[in-house]
Amino acid sequence: MKIGNKEYQHGLFLAPMAGVTDRAFRHMCKKYGAEGMTTEMISSKALVFRDKKTEVLAMIHEDEQPCGLQIFGSDPEIMAKAAVLALRFQPAFLDINMGCPTPKIFTNGDGSALMKNPQLAYDIVKEVVSAVKPSGVPVTVKMRRGYDKDHVNACEVALLCEKAGAAAVCIHARTRDQMYMPPVFPETIKEVKKALSIPVIGNGDIYTAEDAVKMVEETGCDGVMIGRGALGNPYLLTEILCLYEGKNAPVITNEQKVQDMKEHLSMLIAEKGEYIGIREARKHVAWYIKGTPGSAAIRDEVNRSLSAEKILSLVEKAFLEQ
Repeated sequence: MKIGNKEYQHGLFLAPMAGVTDRAFRHMCKKYGAEGMTTEMISSKALVFRDKKTEVLAMIHEDEQPCGLQIFGSDPEIMAKAAVLALRFQPAFLDINMGCPTPKIFTNGDGSALMKNPQLAYDIVKEVVSAVKPSGVPVTVKMRRGYDKDHVNACEVALLCEKAGAAAVCIHARTRDQMYMPPVFPETIKEVKKALSIPVIGNGDIYTAEDAVKMVEETGCDGVMIGRGALGNPYLLTEILCLYEGKNAPVITNEQKVQDMKEHLSMLIAEKGEYIGIREARKHVAWYIKGTPGSAAIRDEVNRSLSAEKILSLVEKAFLEQ
C-alpha cells in the first residue's frame, strides 16, 4: 500500500499511544518489523505556542523513518498552523487524531469528539491538507467506529476525510464510549474499505499474527495498525511479517528479551534522564514480564526500584532465574 509516495510493503504500522510510543518504544518496534510508526499525539495548540516539552515529543530521528507525526485539536486554523510547524520535524506523514477517547481530550472537543461533528472533521482535514500541500507530506486520519452504538458514522466521516484530501484513514473498530472494551466491529472497517478509494488501515485487538491476518481477510483493509498488542511484545510485529510471508517466526529467547529490555531502558535514560527514564521504564518492564512466574511480585519490586541496575537485575530474575 502507498501513503503519498511512500510504499509500505505489508502495511504494518505501530499505533500512536500517549505515554508509550516515544523514541525508545518506536526504536524497539522498528527493530522488530514495524514498517510505519507515529509519534505520541501532540497538541496543536502546544505546537503553535512552541511548548518545549511538545517540541521534544515531536522529534523524529532518521533511523525511525518512515514515521508520522500525529496532532490533535478541534480548531481548523490552529491545526493548520500546527501542521506547518510540524513539518520541520520531517515526518513521513501528518496524522490527525479523531480517535482518542480519554475524557481530558474528549471533553475539550478534540480526539474522538470530532466523530460527533463530521463537518468540523472535514474542515480540519481540508485546512491541514491545504496548509501542507506545498511540502508534499501526506495527511492521514485515525478515527473510531463512531461516538456510541447509536452514532456509528465512521463511513460518513471517512468519506469526508477523503473528499478533504486525506491520503489514508485508520479505523479503530470501536466506538468512543467503548473506550478499549470488547467487542471490536471489523464489519465497520469493511464498510469503509468498500466506500473509499484511498488506503484503509484496520486497528483494534490485534494480539497475535493470526489476528492480523484475520482482520485483513475479513475486512479487505490495506494494512493493520498494532497498538496494545505490542506492549512488552515488539516481537508480535516480526510474527505478523513472517506469517504474511509464509515463514516461521524466529524463537525469541529469554536472553534476547533481557537484552532488549536493557536496550530499551538505556534509551529511555539517554532520552529523558535517569530520574524520568527509570520511572517510565517500570510500566514497560511490567509489560515485558507479564505472564512469567512470579511476575506480580517482581513488578511490585520494580515499581519501588530507584536504579537501572536494580530494575535490570529484576528483569534477569524474571527471565533467567526461574
